[in-house]
Amino acid sequence: MITLEEAIGIIRSNSETLDAERLDLMESLNRVLREDVIADVDMPPFDKSAVDGFACHNDDIRETLVVVETIPAGVQPQRSIGRGQCAKIMTGAVMPEGADCVLLREDVEEIGGQSVRFKCDRTAVNICYKGEDVVVGQKLAVSGCRITPKEVATLALAGYSRPLVSKKPRVGIIATGDEIVEPSILPEQSKIRNSNSYQLFAHCVQFGCSPTYYGIVRDENDSILPFIKKATDENDLVLLTGGVSAGDLDLVPAMLEQAGFEILFRGVGIQPGRPTVFGTSGGKCVFGIPGSPVASFIVFEMLVKELLACSMGLTDFAAISRCTLAGAIKRQKVNRMGWRPVSIGIDGKAHPVEYHGTAHISSYAAADGIVAIPIGIAELNEGSIVDVRLI
Repeated sequence: MITLEEAIGIIRSNSETLDAERLDLMESLNRVLREDVIADVDMPPFDKSAVDGFACHNDDIRETLVVVETIPAGVQPQRSIGRGQCAKIMTGAVMPEGADCVLLREDVEEIGGQSVRFKCDRTAVNICYKGEDVVVGQKLAVSGCRITPKEVATLALAGYSRPLVSKKPRVGIIATGDEIVEPSILPEQSKIRNSNSYQLFAHCVQFGCSPTYYGIVRDENDSILPFIKKATDENDLVLLTGGVSAGDLDLVPAMLEQAGFEILFRGVGIQPGRPTVFGTSGGKCVFGIPGSPVASFIVFEMLVKELLACSMGLTDFAAISRCTLAGAIKRQKVNRMGWRPVSIGIDGKAHPVEYHGTAHISSYAAADGIVAIPIGIAELNEGSIVDVRLI
């Protein structure tokens, strides 16, 4: 059994970076950027009015001003502003030469249709200056970031209409076990519904992958091996749940070796998730994941995401919130790193969620994150400062 850190090191050193492709900007949401985004224009590209009003000399704001032109947004000014003059200007319009402030429209009274008078004693400048937001050559986004709506806006601003992004990892998902049935079926006695495959499928979609579900395979060598081969041929990564422990019907590790995979580790010091298997074959990777639902969740969160992030070039994917623990978290076995679900209350504290064990996946529906319990520690005390990994 190896530590979580050792397992992550093996995963990272055996990951292969996927090819990149250019996509239309409208299709780039949730993909991983594979190029730095550099500004090609200043923003604003010119001095512009921040308000609707009248552009003039600040020294003239106590004088009656003659309106010499109207400047809508998107139209180049035709007149320069002399002393005693102003231009009616719209928000976002180019500032005319000679003007150094804009009087708010609501602070001005119009006189005879061609002149205006300022009703206040002073004014703000009300100008957005060229390059005050962005200058040419400025790095606006970095390779390796996830494209969210705010990155889409930045890409559009910089003219990246077809950004370079990672291709989606193709992930095959196989469930094993004679005891599991699909969610649409009412389980008979001794049967349980297959939550793992659907959870993993959702994880993959959320993380930016292209998953394929291959169904439930019975605990028989002749059944498992063809599914492994098919999923390996069609995907970059294969996830199998169940059949990885030490029981008579835990056939997955042997079948993976028979399918040509080299097993790089079998057993990780995490609770839950100890029997996890990881292997590679010809640039393809596989995880054998314990069948308990919480273990499946934790292994994807802590290990599978590491591989997927490396393959996509994703540099930052684990959101951490530092909180005060609102109640004690206790456990009995301390030889592995443990994980427990917590919710973050309106008080900003991490509140332990009622948790009965590795089958209690419904407890995670009430959780905002998970908290690590280090090896050798039986209790995290109330009031402790903990890092909550958001889920």
